[in-house]
Amino acid sequence: MTDHASIWDDDYRRRGDLWGGAPAPLPDLPAGAAVLEVGCGNGKTLAALARLSGSVTAVDISPRAVALARRHPGTAGAGFTVGDARCLPFRDGAFDAVILVHVVGHLPGPGRRSAAAEVCRVLRPGGTAFFRDFSVEDMRAGKGAETEQQTFRRGDGIITHYFTEAEAAELFTPLAPVLVRTHRWQMRVRGRDLPRAEIEAVFRKMR
Repeated sequence: MTDHASIWDDDYRRRGDLWGGAPAPLPDLPAGAAVLEVGCGNGKTLAALARLSGSVTAVDISPRAVALARRHPGTAGAGFTVGDARCLPFRDGAFDAVILVHVVGHLPGPGRRSAAAEVCRVLRPGGTAFFRDFSVEDMRAGKGAETEQQTFRRGDGIITHYFTEAEAAELFTPLAPVLVRTHRWQMRVRGRDLPRAEIEAVFRKMR
């Protein structure tokens, strides 16, 4: 776990605010919902979440990321914790919703399964998990050194796993899938339209 934290901390030290642009589309949240964002990074998604709910908690394995998120405009009301998605420092059933945007895919297979199990644990019955990560159809799939099937390490040492819809649904068992789909769009790079693709999924804890 230490190596994983160090890689991300080094990346934030070198590059600062890694994630710019608009946040990914966010779900509707019940009024007063207790929301956890796992892997808050520099706070881009967190700031948008804070506008939807007055009770938002953010966790990231990188202390530098948490420090950046604290300074991000719009996150003043959030709670912050340095912690690992594979062993979340929260009690069972603490949250109505858990948000995971491009987090689980940066873990190896056992870590992905541990993170999904932790999401199940910290959700209340009736709670919802919102998942977004890259699809096997994305233009970057296959780039770098393959460390596991559909998992690749690039020059910065960070791994990225590329999901199928079926794999994402299976990963979050025993949560019930509400929605699992592939979001596709085109990115223009050097005069060429290249395919981008993410898996978007919503899961509910039935009991």
